[in-house]
Order: sequence, then structure tokens, then C-alpha cells
Amino acid sequence: MAIDNLHLHIEAGEIFGLLGPNGAGKTTTIRILTMLTKPTAGKISINGWNISSQERSIKAAIGVVPQHMNLDMDLTAAENLELHGRLHHIQSQERAYRIDEILSYVDLADRRDDIVSTFSGGMKRRLMIARALMHRPKILFLDEPTVGLDPQVRRRLWELIRRLNSEGITVLLTTHYIEEAENLCRRVAILDKGRLIALDSPGELCRHLGEYAVEWIVDDEARTRFFASRTEAMQFAGNLSTSATIRKTNLEDVFVEFTGRKVAG
Repeated sequence: MAIDNLHLHIEAGEIFGLLGPNGAGKTTTIRILTMLTKPTAGKISINGWNISSQERSIKAAIGVVPQHMNLDMDLTAAENLELHGRLHHIQSQERAYRIDEILSYVDLADRRDDIVSTFSGGMKRRLMIARALMHRPKILFLDEPTVGLDPQVRRRLWELIRRLNSEGITVLLTTHYIEEAENLCRRVAILDKGRLIALDSPGELCRHLGEYAVEWIVDDEARTRFFASRTEAMQFAGNLSTSATIRKTNLEDVFVEFTGRKVAG
């Protein structure tokens, strides 16, 4: 079973993250919500439409950026967008306008007529987002949108995602990067073995665990305990027979406590 009794309500206008180790069910969830995989049970509605009976309306309202590159590498950036626009029955004049507009939006206007195979990884990711935006979707699904990219390029994509969200697009993303979820998401759901095991804002999840963490080493093994206040953390650390580090709790601590695994799983 890939997804086990998963209940989620994602609000319009939020950036919502699905976090979990490999095999947790993140990509399967995205595939079901984007109608690439049929669910065997349950009910799903997107933008008020039932996924089982109003697929056409839903597909017109969503944009999808898959984890794996699926651009046509032998076409130019503009030709990739042209193909997508035709598939969505965008009229010729509007299609031409949208191609120029969206390439400028993702800072690829100067590479409009270049073959995609010559693009860097970050440029390809931006083009995939551009393609998903061609038909003006209300909801954007991003499956591991920055996987394999260096930190500088990743942060540039974060800025693009924030800008899209500020303009009214609801964003649902899956990620392995804790920092990405902390920086982008208003709420995150942690999945493990197909089950929802935690759901809240990154800040509230950390507060629930304890706002301060004490780390120390015993027999070459790292130990961690969490406390509601820095005073409690300092009192505990002061009673240890070894040196300790006191720091703020982060979302990775929450993840490890709930799943028993590091994010890379």
C-alpha cells in the first residue's frame, strides 16, 4: 500500500509541503492528485471539482512539474512552450504572447531560441515551471523541484516559487530538503510508509517537540533531548558529565523524531 488512509485539506493560496523519506508516498500522492495514477479508494476534490468525474476541468486548472526532466531536449525553449500551449488549445495569438511573457518571467527570454539540451540543470527546471504556467493554472504541483541543483540555483528557484504564490497560485510541493520546506511552506505534512504522521506549520511542529535542543556524545553516539525553554536546556546541559551544544530545534529534528530516519531515508 503506497498511501494509507491519508486525509489532507490544502487551502487556496498556500504553499504546502509533503515531506518524507524515500518510499513514504509523496510522489504517489502527487501522481494521484494530477491524475497520472488512479486511486483504489477514497475521495478527492480539487478546486471544488471531483477528481473522478471532472478530470477535464481539473487538468485545465493545474500545472505539474514532475521530478524527472521530461522536456523535449531537441526543441528550443519556445518550441517546448508552443507544444504545451497547443495541447491546452491556447489560441495562436495568445500562445505567442504567453511564450514571450513566461520566458521573461523565469529569466529565460535570452535563451528563447536555444536548444534545451544546451541548458544547465537550473535553466531546465525553470523552463519546466514555465511550461506548467503556460495555461495559467490556479494550482501548481512541484515534485522535488530542486533535486540535484546546487544551493545557489535552488534559492533562485525558491524566489520564483514565492513570487508565483504571491500572485495567487496555490503550490503543493514534495521535497527531501528540510531547509526548502522550512523556507517555503506555510504548512508541511510528514509522511512515512504511506501514513500521515504530522501536519502543521514548521514553527508549530518545532514548538511541539520543544524549542531548544541539547546535543551531546556518549560512546561515540550522538544524543539529543528537547526542551520548551533555553533555561531548561541549560539546566540539563549543566548536569551532564560531558560538553554539550544547545541550539534551536529545527524541522529536521521533528522529522527524525517522527520517522526515526534522516530525510534522505
